Amino acid sequence: MQRMTALFFAALLATGLMTATAHAQQDQESTQGSMATQEAAPTQDFSDEQLQQFADASQEIAVLSQEYTQRLQEAEDESAQQEVRTEANERMIEVVEDSGLDVDIFNAIGQTIQQDPEMMQRVQEMAQS
Repeated sequence: MQRMTALFFAALLATGLMTATAHAQQDQESTQGSMATQEAAPTQDFSDEQLQQFADASQEIAVLSQEYTQRLQEAEDESAQQEVRTEANERMIEVVEDSGLDVDIFNAIGQTIQQDPEMMQRVQEMAQS
């Protein structure tokens, strides 16, 4: 269940990542201002290859997220919703693993880019290319 929650979080992050590109500079400036008043969490170093794999997988997950969000809203009852969630989770895991990353690394990158505006910008640029 924790893995599914993490992937749904990642899917939401991926969707936000892909739609936030136009506002990246403005968001980066405001994030840097708020980060200056908080303790910076330690960030991990990820290779350019891993970041590119994350960017590619995020784009696919964003599409899946939209598809499954619609299916989830159309589900008739809790049982049907759980079935949609399970299927979405399996598909997202497949996308992540097909990208060459494991789920833990994918989620770690997702969490790190939330705290590191420069890394977020790098991933956004990779997603655009």
